[in-house]
Amino acid sequence: MPKNKNPNPSDSTHKKSKKPLIIAIVAVLILCAAGTASYFLFFRDDAPLKSNSSLNIGLKDPDPIYSNLTGLEITDESLNASPTFCVQIPNGSTDGARPQVGLTQAGVVFEAIAETGITRFAAVFQNPTSSAIGPVRSLRPYYLDWDTPFDCTVTHAGGSDEALAAIRQGGQRNLDEDYSYMWREEGTGRLWNNLFTSPANLLQFNSDHGYASSNPQTFPRLTPSEAADIAHKNAYPECPEDSECDIAPLVNNIYINFGNWVNYNTVYTYNPESNTYARSYQSGDAHLVYECSANLAEPNTVTECGELKQIAPSAVVAMMVQEHTMADGYHESITTIGSGKAYIFQNGEAIEGTWAKSAQNSQIVFKDAFGEIVRFTPGQLWIAAVPQFGSVSWE
Repeated sequence: MPKNKNPNPSDSTHKKSKKPLIIAIVAVLILCAAGTASYFLFFRDDAPLKSNSSLNIGLKDPDPIYSNLTGLEITDESLNASPTFCVQIPNGSTDGARPQVGLTQAGVVFEAIAETGITRFAAVFQNPTSSAIGPVRSLRPYYLDWDTPFDCTVTHAGGSDEALAAIRQGGQRNLDEDYSYMWREEGTGRLWNNLFTSPANLLQFNSDHGYASSNPQTFPRLTPSEAADIAHKNAYPECPEDSECDIAPLVNNIYINFGNWVNYNTVYTYNPESNTYARSYQSGDAHLVYECSANLAEPNTVTECGELKQIAPSAVVAMMVQEHTMADGYHESITTIGSGKAYIFQNGEAIEGTWAKSAQNSQIVFKDAFGEIVRFTPGQLWIAAVPQFGSVSWE
């Protein structure tokens, strides 16, 4: 019998089947090598960060988010719905009211005479960080009218009969003197102006009463860049020589007089570098306040709250109002619903305009001489209610 030269036919089939596989593997390797070479030749940059940045082509930084209350940049839109608090803060010069605490963190401050020529503040806060705010003093009907549009917890220690009746009828969030949310400071010479609260206590009050958020009516604001551009143009006007240019003069000092008391009349000095107005009294004393660090619990404001800081709002408004002493010969009555003249100071310029308020729950509308609604510089807005016997001037 002839010998079988191929005793295992499958061997030859196996050898033949390896050739296409080897060819395919070689082809893949060649393609990989070509791709790698192409990357290094055409796409790779010597600076690795530059090649990484190509991943972000077509993307842009997110638009900034601004506080509706202050116009300043915030980290999250949800902060605009945080609860607001309107705290009545005294300004007596000899009764322990000064230095106040936390007042620099208020987004809006209203100032008006409370009694006998002494002014008081209604300060509007949202997301404050100071561990103390105050002192806390009594309420007046006109402060309540200004507070109400901010959908705030009205924080006070008693008040005039008219104010207490108005807040009971009006249904505003009402935190009257309550030691579950306030404390008395002892041993610092503050006399009867020694009642304080804190952001933590105010939030606890809201939580205990089911107030989870606020929907304040706020004043329209410029963006920070818009305000900076206006302030720069006012500080460094470009006007050709021998030309008549419509340029608002730079206002360096503002004088707001509530009456004849130098301890309560105010002077604001413009700082073009910070675009703010340093607040002082006609007596020459700077208006200084404490800011207590956030980690303190019911601090003694005088001994624990560190250095004093001068109040310096970004915009100042003098709102001319009609005012008279009430029948008790002590408390004041101020017209809040209506309209009048307003002088607005911001970005180094003076704007003569008007104010108007149609109802207690409506926000004040400020307009310039052309009838345009004024947009305010971001930061603290200070509104002084100046009576008909007071005065406003600037230079």
